[in-house]
Amino acid sequence: MSSLKTRRSQLLAGHSSPIGLPSVTGLSPEKKKIALFRSLFRGREDVFARRFESAKTGKSGYQPCCRKEWIKGLCRKPKIKCHDCESRDFVPVSDEVIKSHLLGRDISMKRSKRDYTIGVYPLLPDETCWFLAVDFDKEGWLDDVSVYLDTCRIYKVPAVLERSRSGNGGHVWIFFLEPIPAGLARQLGAFILTEAMEQRPEIGFGSYDRFFPSQDTMPRGGFGNLIALPLQKKPREKGNTLFLDEHFVPHTDQWAFLSSVSRMSFSEVEAVVSQASMRGGIIGVRMVTTDEEDGEPWLEPPSREKKELPISGPLPKQIELVLGNQIYIEKEILPPALKNRLIRLAAFQNPEFYRAQAMRFPTFDKPRIINCCEDFPKYIGIPRGCLEEVISLLESFGIRTVLKDEQFEGRKIDIRFQGVLRPEQGKAVEALLRHDTGVLSASTAFGKTVVAAFLIAKREVNTLVMVHRRQLLDQWIARLTTFLDIDPKKIGQIGGGKRKPTGVIDVAIIQSLSKKGIVDDIVGDYGHLVVDECHHVSARSFEIAARQSKAKYVTGLSATVVRKDGHHPIIFMNCGPIRYKVDERKQAIRRPFTHKVVVRKTQFQLPTHLKIKEPLAIHELYAALISDDKRNSMIIED
Repeated sequence: MSSLKTRRSQLLAGHSSPIGLPSVTGLSPEKKKIALFRSLFRGREDVFARRFESAKTGKSGYQPCCRKEWIKGLCRKPKIKCHDCESRDFVPVSDEVIKSHLLGRDISMKRSKRDYTIGVYPLLPDETCWFLAVDFDKEGWLDDVSVYLDTCRIYKVPAVLERSRSGNGGHVWIFFLEPIPAGLARQLGAFILTEAMEQRPEIGFGSYDRFFPSQDTMPRGGFGNLIALPLQKKPREKGNTLFLDEHFVPHTDQWAFLSSVSRMSFSEVEAVVSQASMRGGIIGVRMVTTDEEDGEPWLEPPSREKKELPISGPLPKQIELVLGNQIYIEKEILPPALKNRLIRLAAFQNPEFYRAQAMRFPTFDKPRIINCCEDFPKYIGIPRGCLEEVISLLESFGIRTVLKDEQFEGRKIDIRFQGVLRPEQGKAVEALLRHDTGVLSASTAFGKTVVAAFLIAKREVNTLVMVHRRQLLDQWIARLTTFLDIDPKKIGQIGGGKRKPTGVIDVAIIQSLSKKGIVDDIVGDYGHLVVDECHHVSARSFEIAARQSKAKYVTGLSATVVRKDGHHPIIFMNCGPIRYKVDERKQAIRRPFTHKVVVRKTQFQLPTHLKIKEPLAIHELYAALISDDKRNSMIIED
């Protein structure tokens, strides 16, 4: 058995590095060309997609090629997806289909003048793939592609470049000798991308979402994403969908070039990915836990400090950080690798992407990486909650930081706190006052509003309190009036049908400060920003408004800083890290009452028509629950 495995590896190795003259050229017989084409651009064989373009609207796209398409009584598009249609009769990939694609017309219909272009689904039913492709279509795509291909060469990953159909982008293709797990192939592509961004950060995190296949697992009720095949007839005549050389010029003989393309074996891919994984270089940004008690301390080094990989080349001795509503760093003085490291401080892997993938849901609307960094013509903008991390990173490379504070210190206000803090609240205040920014994480009934009132009085600058509901707005105004020695008329209101800011202490509903992505200029007029229920900062409107505040002091309040969607790093990036955290269990013990859970059995049962349905949608279950009269009566009586 071992000798057979050895012989297999030798044969695969021989195939991965073609030597001698190409076996297929532009003069070769049609059958050889089609066989070569099918061996390289190999996806699902049982179904493919064909390009369509509306003569009326100009809209174009791809859809599965089905023999029953638009046949009355059989095809129920768009009400039912093709994958779920009982009448589906997909046309399989064949030599005839590939020939039609290369000729640009359906050879089975002699008089047809309709363009014939196909795409394949790279993800096979067993969640493996024969190739990996990555799409580059942004401005500057040629520079992006150049760096990506250079990185492939460094790690001995054979890759080829095809110009896209439009001519304004390109696909980099990596071919395999055998079908390999899609997850492994995508790790290979992600690692190359991570390394390429060390040389050119402008490639952007969005490129992690431009792989074919786009996910590791087959989405339920679908085929995964598709990629249009190259050498399309009409675009080919314009120099597009052709493979390019190192000078971005199409190869003279496309068939001879394709015949010479090297392919990677499973063991070669695994070796590259294994080395990258040990270095933590697959993605290069933090993975977020959605459990406050979760963590893997056994993976940390003895010092508990993250070890930064070295950066080759000269580094600046000093960098100025302009601290305003964000941390601004001049791009001109940053080497690409250092710029890339700084940008990654403000990025994290999106748990929603991995959750959807694990549940076999589509991931097309879920970015793999969430980036909170902003790119300006001369500066990069990093959320100011990352200040300590930025300074620590620069110091780890021996770079001195000079801080230029452009935050708004606010206008002085004459105010006093009238109340007595509990010992635990006093500890929280002490911890928060040591820093200009930070989050108080404490359970309900701790008195977070009282703590905030004390901070407002202590800092003595005009303050904006941001809330997300009308009820909270009313509660805040009432509590501030109680615990602060202030004329109630000096507490303003923005939202809830009123816009009466005083510029002293104002309480605002977030929806009144940010509309359609545009933030009210009043947000920049306060020296202290208090964000109530700051876990909502992860919501886009909350984040935009909080980010535009130039206040010197920022205080976040929340009972649950860890969000189920895993987007809580956005909280800390905008409000600062947790400065004081109250243990919920200990807090519960101190309360003058005990918690008791009483189970009330409702005898609820699913209606018959839902019992037999597979799968059952969650909204259908909710509808059945809320329409159950007996259950509703029990809730009312309780």
